[in-house]
Amino acid sequence: MNGVVDRLERHQVAVYLISIVAGAAVGLAVADWAVADWAAVGWAAADLGSVLEYAINPLLGALLYVTFLQVPVADLGKALRDTRFLSALLVINFVAVPLVVAVMFALLPAQQAIQVGVLLVLLSPCVDYVIVFSGLAGGSSTRLIAATPLLLVAQMALLPMFLWLFLGAELADVVEVRPFVVAFVVLIVVPLALAWATQWWAARTRAGSRFTEAANTTMVPLMAAVLFVVVASQIPALDGNLSDVASVVPFYVAFLVVMALLGSALATAFRLDTGGRRALVFSGATRNSLVVLPLALALPAGFEIAAVVVVTQTLVEVIGMVVYVRLIPRLIT
Repeated sequence: MNGVVDRLERHQVAVYLISIVAGAAVGLAVADWAVADWAAVGWAAADLGSVLEYAINPLLGALLYVTFLQVPVADLGKALRDTRFLSALLVINFVAVPLVVAVMFALLPAQQAIQVGVLLVLLSPCVDYVIVFSGLAGGSSTRLIAATPLLLVAQMALLPMFLWLFLGAELADVVEVRPFVVAFVVLIVVPLALAWATQWWAARTRAGSRFTEAANTTMVPLMAAVLFVVVASQIPALDGNLSDVASVVPFYVAFLVVMALLGSALATAFRLDTGGRRALVFSGATRNSLVVLPLALALPAGFEIAAVVVVTQTLVEVIGMVVYVRLIPRLIT
């Protein structure tokens, strides 16, 4: 069993890419079945699509639980006292990124649903797999985990203001706050509380220690499962809009390039250590696509493509993270 886990961890980036490809294949199949002449096949496809969509939050919550479980509460407290790193994190995500997005916004397609999708995802810093990829590149995962609640609360508070600035009050009002609050409770508060309770249990009983060891082996499979269900559930929503969605890909690629350079410069300006500098670059570049997806799915009729625009960012970003994992350790030593 340990051998399988070790192999998965060594080749986890390849596992994630395979999961995305498999999810795309299933999503395309579901889309084909949904328009099949045989009614029963169409109904089955609709049911499968719904199951995949409903599976996103439970799987993501489980992933974050395992992530929180790997960092002791004492380490989190120490990381939260690192005000220099936290200040740099807030600056890059809520000052630098909005300025970069403002430049890009003028060049985005005029379709409002696409603009909303791009803004939702690019203005929201990642709180989940950034920890995984940053760790692979030698970044400080502990400090990123400690900052997760702060980042999510900050984006909950600031995202409506950013949307109002970019879109005006009328369009900003179409984004509901409730899914964001639900996501915060389900994906951050509950997993964090359960992780702390499990750590308390593991420190006092052998059964708790064994459970924790077993849970820690599930990180890669859970991440793969999340990527699979997100892609598989959203591919059918393309519905002939492939060219519209493809039009945002260059913006996502450009964002990754710009944030690698800008993040490195800011990390130097804040005089962070190597682990902190690498973590800062990853935080600035990775976006909260999985957690803001419920927001995009809650948009009113006519904005369906926004969710696909959000998922497209995930696809571009995961490939970009493969490059980041190899590039950032060379760029920041």
